[in-house]
Formats: sequence, structure tokens, C-alpha cells
Amino acid sequence: MDKHLGILGGGNISRTHLRAAMEIDGVKVAAVCGQNLEKARQLADEADAAVYQDLDRFLDHRPMDVVLIGSPSGLHAEQAIAAAKRGLHVLVEKPIDIDVERADLLIRACESAGIKLGVFFQDRVAPDLQKLKSVSDSGVLGQPILMSASVRWYRPPEYYESSRWRGTPTLDGGGALMNQGIHTVDLLLWLCGDVSSVWSRAITALHRIEVEDTLVASFQFSNGAIGNLEVATSCFPSFSRRIDLTWSQGTITIEDDRIRSVDLREPIEGLCAGSRQTSDERATSPVVSNTQGHRSIIEDFVNAIALNREPLCDGREATRSVQLVNAIYQSSGTGAVVELNEGRVLRTKA
Repeated sequence: MDKHLGILGGGNISRTHLRAAMEIDGVKVAAVCGQNLEKARQLADEADAAVYQDLDRFLDHRPMDVVLIGSPSGLHAEQAIAAAKRGLHVLVEKPIDIDVERADLLIRACESAGIKLGVFFQDRVAPDLQKLKSVSDSGVLGQPILMSASVRWYRPPEYYESSRWRGTPTLDGGGALMNQGIHTVDLLLWLCGDVSSVWSRAITALHRIEVEDTLVASFQFSNGAIGNLEVATSCFPSFSRRIDLTWSQGTITIEDDRIRSVDLREPIEGLCAGSRQTSDERATSPVVSNTQGHRSIIEDFVNAIALNREPLCDGREATRSVQLVNAIYQSSGTGAVVELNEGRVLRTKA
């Protein structure tokens, strides 16, 4: 049976959602909704779909089974809850929301309605990262020691100036960390486990925005490892995302979602460095032209509905990164170390 999808949002990421959905057999885009009616109509015309500017009328459209939410981050939970109350499954662009309490309300609303909730963290489906996750979980890499990542990207001034919501605390929830860096925060948590304490410093170095464009954080992981995170949209001309992970058995480096180097005491079958064939377009542009990751997430979500299982990244998994991002912001605002317990802020230490 075909699944009928609705696209909520008319910006760059909604175009990616639309293109990814249209590539999947058995999936039809039924309706598009956006505050900018002209942009929403352009997307709808590509899929021969209905177009709406009013959210309630859009959510009442039938047939429609699933809503893909690509609106400003601070609206995600509110709009997804409205969809859940109408019995629509919801697949939300990252982050699930900028506020943990609102994310919790969304999770409960979806559970109460008996519908599926998923979040686009498409890096999790990259083949090399899937392979590394399996090896890491097996324990053969030994004791985790040092887990660090660098996201030194660049956005020109017009990236913020042309948007009503980017770089605002109310709708973007922060700057480089909440918007660009949250994918890497999710990967660190997915690959390395919970963080027990964090210290951070954030500055607005280049752009005229209300939030940070440059941030560093230091972590203590619950498994005993330590690590660092650098995130920026101020680093001209922009550099590839790099993640360096060291266990007692050696070090593995990831660049542009590919394993770039494997230096282990003993080789592991099937785990080796590959050639760098492509660069990460996200380093320099908010436009995601490669739909492969988003397509895989949508396919997984549709299968989760059909098989009544959890999607690859459900609401609770997606909330972990928001919890850590907000703890990082709390530390950068106070200058204190923030301690966490199972992702929740426990206390701050001067």
C-alpha cells in the first residue's frame, strides 16, 4: 500500500525531503505547507501535490499518512504534536526541537496517539559509520580513551541575513552548535555513549547574530573517555568535518562520513580506510543536494510503520543530542562545568 506524505516547510531542507521522498517506490507526496506560499507552491508543483499555507487545513488533508517537518527548529515539537493529534506519523528534521521539555511532550503525544516518531539524523546511515558502530559496540576496540570532533565550517553573512529564524535563540535555538554541530553531537553520543560532564566556551566572532558562531567544548564520557568538540560557521574557507576516536587498541579517523585512517594494534577484518571520493557539501552550503541519506531515513521510517517497529532514530534517541547541546550552552553561559546524569543536567560546578 502506498504511503502518502506531507511536506511541512518551504525552505532548502524541505526541498531535500521532497526530492528524497519522490525517489522512493510506494511513496507519494500528497501535500505541501509553508508560510511562504510561493515557495510551497513551487515544491508542490514538482510533486503534483496540494498546497497549503494554513497548518490546520494541511493536517486535515487526506489521503496523508506521514508528515515530514522541515520548519524552523523552534516550531518542530508544536507542529509535530498537532500532527500526532490527527493520527499522522511524524518524521522531524534535526533537532527534534530546541527545548527538551517540548521534545518530551512530543514523545508522549506520539505514544498516546499510537503513531511513529522519527528524526532525520542521516549520518547514522552512512555505510562506514554503520560499520564503525558495529565494531565499536562489539568491544574489540578496547577501552575508549579520547573522542574528539572538529566542525570548522563557514557560512557567509547572507546565510543569516536572508533568514528570519537562523541565528535566533527562539527559532534556531542557538547558532553553529544547535544548527550545524548537532549532527556531530549525535554521532559522538551514538558511537561513544553518554557524556557525564561538559565545559564550554562560545563566542560570536564573525557574524551579526544573537547566538554563537564559534564554540569549543570539553567532555567527560560516562565510560571514562574524554574528548573535545569544535563547531563553527566562522572558519573561512571551510574545512571537512573530522572525528578522531582513540581506544586502547588504536585510533580511527572519520572525514566526510568516511573512514579515512585505521591505525590499530591488530587489524579487524572488514574495517579499513577508504579513498575520499566526495567532500561534505554541508561544510560550505545549507543546500543538501545529495538525497541518499534522507532517502534512507524516509525508507526506514516507512518500514518502521509497516512492521510496527522503532525507526532508526526515534524521539528519545534524538532528544539526547538536544540535552547535551543545552548543557553545553549552559556551561558556556556560566563558565562552569555542567554535570549530567543519563543526559539530564544534574548540577553545575564552578
